[in-house]
Amino acid sequence: MTLTKRIIPCIDVDLDENGDAKVYTGVNFEDLQYTGDPVEMARAYNRAGADEFVFLDITASADGRETMLDTVSAVADEVFIPLTVGGGIRTKADIVETLRAGADKVSINTGALQRPGLITEGAESVGSQAIVISVDARRRYDEGGEHYEQVDGESCWFECTVKGGREGTGTDVVAWSAEAEERGAGELFVNSIDADGTKDGYDIPLTRAVCDAVSTPVIASSGCGGPEDAYEVFTEAGADAALAASIFHFDEHSIDEVKRYLDERGVPVRR
Repeated sequence: MTLTKRIIPCIDVDLDENGDAKVYTGVNFEDLQYTGDPVEMARAYNRAGADEFVFLDITASADGRETMLDTVSAVADEVFIPLTVGGGIRTKADIVETLRAGADKVSINTGALQRPGLITEGAESVGSQAIVISVDARRRYDEGGEHYEQVDGESCWFECTVKGGREGTGTDVVAWSAEAEERGAGELFVNSIDADGTKDGYDIPLTRAVCDAVSTPVIASSGCGGPEDAYEVFTEAGADAALAASIFHFDEHSIDEVKRYLDERGVPVRR
């Protein structure tokens, strides 16, 4: 049986100057602009036919604070599709508490890179299906990587970053993705810092390299400008899901429009 490809809207959530949770949208992980209320947006996407929903607390790791679980709980009350929550998850207890708040899956980046054993602990405790390893990748044009791709005539590798893309790690994304799968990750969430917010299309070389290295489902993220970009990442890179933010947040395209475009071109989607 052919598995359907998933279309997933995502909100990046931060605390404003009053300590209230708000959604922000930026470019290349910077220049964040206020976009809306997380609970209202969750309610709208649930009604719009999203296959899943992703909630990312974008400064929890960098600020060393816990994920805003009260907001997660309020969002969970509004969505009746799988909910993935990420940001500030560093321990098995964090994983359990986030799931208890209403998440179906947790997305872990910094915590897993700092202590890879967290992946196995989480998978053994709550099941691999609930453990999503997020990768914030950026291109490097030097000799520090393990796996290289040709991009615009140049050879580059992809580096894992932490703390919302603020710090490099020297870790090769492709090698890390394979290790995360071996340790028990049930899904990989691949973000491209270079493509983030540009609407110029997903980072196909990055996504394809990860998809080729693992059998675990891969969510492609960053750079979607329209339905044709989703089609490309499914057919050219082999992604299992396409995540987008800006095109949905600002009503440039609807989830139904993207799915209809894919369906008309033979890509299996849930309608």
